Amino acid sequence: MAPQKTSPRFNPRGAKGPLGKRPATTLWYGLAFLLLLGLWQMFNFTSAGRAIPYSEFKALVKNGEVSDVTIGEQTIRGELRQAPANDSKASKQFTTTRVEDPKLTEELEAKQVKYSGEAINKWLPDLLGWIIPLVLFIGIWGFFFRRMSGAEGGVMSFARSKAKIYADDEVKVRFTDVAGVDEAEDELKEIVEFLKNPKKYTNLGGRIPKGVLLVGPPGTGKTLLARAVAGEAHVPFFSMSGSEFVEMFVGVGAARIRDLFQQAEAKAPCIVFIDELDALGKARVQSALGSHEEREQTLNQLLAEMDGFDSRKGVIIMGATNRPEVLDVALLRPGRFDRQVLVDKPDVKGREAILRIHTKAVKMAGDVDLRVIAARTAGFAGADLANLVNEAALLAARTDKTAVDIRDFESAIDRLIAGLEKKRVMSTKERKIVAYHESGHAIVATVLPGLDPVHKISIVQRGFGALGYTMQLPLEDRYLMTRGDLLSQLAVLLGGRTAEEIALGEISTGAQNDLQRATDIARAMVTEFGMSDALGAINYEGQKRARFLDIPLPPERGLYGEETAQRIDAEITRILSDAHNTARRILEENRGKLETVTTRLLEIEVMEGAELRALIGVAPATASPDTVPLPAAD
Repeated sequence: MAPQKTSPRFNPRGAKGPLGKRPATTLWYGLAFLLLLGLWQMFNFTSAGRAIPYSEFKALVKNGEVSDVTIGEQTIRGELRQAPANDSKASKQFTTTRVEDPKLTEELEAKQVKYSGEAINKWLPDLLGWIIPLVLFIGIWGFFFRRMSGAEGGVMSFARSKAKIYADDEVKVRFTDVAGVDEAEDELKEIVEFLKNPKKYTNLGGRIPKGVLLVGPPGTGKTLLARAVAGEAHVPFFSMSGSEFVEMFVGVGAARIRDLFQQAEAKAPCIVFIDELDALGKARVQSALGSHEEREQTLNQLLAEMDGFDSRKGVIIMGATNRPEVLDVALLRPGRFDRQVLVDKPDVKGREAILRIHTKAVKMAGDVDLRVIAARTAGFAGADLANLVNEAALLAARTDKTAVDIRDFESAIDRLIAGLEKKRVMSTKERKIVAYHESGHAIVATVLPGLDPVHKISIVQRGFGALGYTMQLPLEDRYLMTRGDLLSQLAVLLGGRTAEEIALGEISTGAQNDLQRATDIARAMVTEFGMSDALGAINYEGQKRARFLDIPLPPERGLYGEETAQRIDAEITRILSDAHNTARRILEENRGKLETVTTRLLEIEVMEGAELRALIGVAPATASPDTVPLPAAD
């Protein structure tokens, strides 16, 4: 899938600019106002002139040196007829503290001094003295309280939704940025049309689905598709992960669900996207150990909210998960997530389209054919292809190239499939064992009909413990496997261990992964696929694996008895023994070719499939490669 830029967030509660800027600006404005007010108070209430004692003031009055005075409640301010000689500033102004003196006015009249009283505004000192500090305290307290309970995850914000909200003009992703999921894209275009023109459906009495569930393997572009729907419809986009609803405090998840839907209704029409829905909507079960009450309360609130709001308002709930089998059935019933859209891994054409999107900003050499790269990357999801392009660009930059060529892409594929190449030195004995082992895989895979041709053989260490690998290149995307195909795969997996037996008369631990994979295939043939004549067309394992994740689920007990288990083990042993005998027969018939391939492999360490087929004498594959090479062994 194509990368997208992260859009800046905006405050859903009306703040201007980035979240948190407006409260801080208001606080600074308030502090600046108080500072100016304090300076004004100092300027107006500071006594003018030099301060003198009251006794000196009386002496100046008696000597006739005072021209006029202003008598206040606490101070007396006046002006001299002539500045004193000992005053460096030559100031006539003076001030003194008032003392209760009943004869002061008589003395002033006797010396013909002009005098007046001063009226003091009593409310202004009170305002500056305690009302403004109180207001300042309340303002600071309110500021910190908002910070503690703000939308940025403060200690008081548990009940608020943590959804990332993108405005209608902030989502830049379009359907042109999505490739390889044409079927899912067609399904979602109807949602876009409803958000743009809802009357087209409501006038006919139709009802758009309230919820759309995107299911598929990881990395196939489920989140990108949801963004593309919002970008095409030009509506706000609420994005949140299912794990963000549940906290350690009881009731928080349900409160966040309510807050999320309240915000969504205020912004309607809009899209609410809940990623990793399985973290929130797992099936509710009763067990002896109890259940997760908080998670169930959150799920119940989600179900209630989806039932409560009117879909005609234009609020579309979209979810994404790669584990739909664990979701509660109440989430999937009509009226909730009643439309399920599969976002599967792309085919060869889809992979080529995805590669074209990701290589737009990459300087490509003339020898790069994206159709060939798409053919060699079967099983890759959109995220895997994006990583492939990035790895190829990094490898080209490491060798100071001006453009990314085909060799960089091939090295990147090898690195992603088989792991990082190691520069360790093996002993001659171990290199010989690994060479025979990989030659056995390659010869059996080449001689048996109907198998994917070998693309590359290597005895260079890669990844975690892989001393060598044999990579096969499928001729086409395959969705079904016959019993003959699986039996041939078993023979190829056991070909490495068999080659060690024939050529060295000894076996090593290098076949551990081969035996594990072969045993898994044989057990699946017997217990899941019904490919055993002895046991018949019966599935003994039930739901063994997750639908989109290659992880085994906990085995179910009591599906069959001990006698059946013994028959299953015996049938698995027989299938593996037949595969082993097939590999032994092929390698014994081609004993000389095994030595030839092994000797050549020890010389060059990495052998291409064309050279292998030339050494064995097998005609090259007639069809062009269509998918990625997969490691056939350790």
